[in-house]
Amino acid sequence: MTILYRGPLASCDYDCPYCPFAKRRDSVERLRADRAALERFTGWAAGRTGERLSVLFTPWGEGLVRSWYRRALVELSRLPHIGRVAIQTNLSGRTAWLADADRDKAALWCTYHPGQTPYGRFLGRCRELSELGVRFSVGVVGLEEHLEEARRLRAALPSEVYLWVNAAEGRSYTDEEAGRWTDLDPLFPYSRYPHASAGLPCRTGESVISVDGDGTVRRCHFVRTELGNLYDGSYRRSLGPRGCPLQVCDCHIGYVHLETLPLYDVFAGGVLERIPASPAPASPAPAAPAATPPVPLLPASALPAPAPVGTAAPGGPASAAAARRTLPLLPP
Repeated sequence: MTILYRGPLASCDYDCPYCPFAKRRDSVERLRADRAALERFTGWAAGRTGERLSVLFTPWGEGLVRSWYRRALVELSRLPHIGRVAIQTNLSGRTAWLADADRDKAALWCTYHPGQTPYGRFLGRCRELSELGVRFSVGVVGLEEHLEEARRLRAALPSEVYLWVNAAEGRSYTDEEAGRWTDLDPLFPYSRYPHASAGLPCRTGESVISVDGDGTVRRCHFVRTELGNLYDGSYRRSLGPRGCPLQVCDCHIGYVHLETLPLYDVFAGGVLERIPASPAPASPAPAAPAATPPVPLLPASALPAPAPVGTAAPGGPASAAAARRTLPLLPP
């Protein structure tokens, strides 16, 4: 089971104008509630010794400036039944604490925000991670004003560090513009357009779930329907294969789990931290998109099927049958 955890934390030390995350200073009470919620979740996860779990923390704000998130990553990484524990971070905080983690399991999904942090400081943090032997990916938002900084960063990072590019929310890219970003991230075409998802099979709600600070379980962060509660076990009876109820999925932490995309093969062993199994392959040459409405660059019908031997899930392989499944599906 893969769990995407997002607690009450909503404060960040950055104020990026393009970021959809809430930007505010959390009250002392809210920080206490977030800490208590995370410690409850960590205790639950630690006790599930009969299950294989992987966890991705996706806070609205910056978690690693808070001691309880650092402690959670270290403690969970050292448990034998935890396959992977990762977090999305702006990498603004120190990194030495990761020396106490199991660095085969702990991983970071890092975002560089030009204008919010000095380039040299961010690159220095990346070098610290490399020296510690921590698994990490680095990425940027695909805004034109970030292009040169992204090129500079790509040139400075070790070749084995994957640099990803997220299409900016609400931004349309010409083929020429998309080509410049694809030169940096061969997988950028997956981010360029939202993916049609209505009714398509997705691992969320079956082997992937979203959990909030109260323990409410949903299939993913983007579908509000509740499946039950983590702590009373009521979510378990709702788990099963189901089609996506949304028309499109346009966020990597959502569409990476679509069974109609080959991304569990592309990121085999690194789905949570967004690290490809091998150097990012060149994407298929896109057909010219229709003028109205825009057509996804990589529609499900044009994508390669998962490898016949099965897809690799975070922390371990999934069965070939699950990779090929289309029916039966539960209601959304």
